Amino acid sequence: MSKKKKKVGSTGRFGARYGRRVKISLKKIEEKQRIFYVCPSCKRKSLRRIASGIWECKKCGAKFAGGAYTPRTELGEER
Repeated sequence: MSKKKKKVGSTGRFGARYGRRVKISLKKIEEKQRIFYVCPSCKRKSLRRIASGIWECKKCGAKFAGGAYTPRTELGEER
């Protein structure tokens, strides 16, 4: 019989520790923070997270503060 591999993604580094729910929520957060977003100044999909709350466009070099995991948060959209 062959072994099936679980799709744990970036949370595979934790092994059997911390439980499934915690790892699933962490995986969702890490996927959100690592993708490219649309830059508000040049309108290209080249915005990356540098540090917590700091975002930089790789194309135009614009740097600004945003949310911790996404450049725009739900609370910021309301204002």
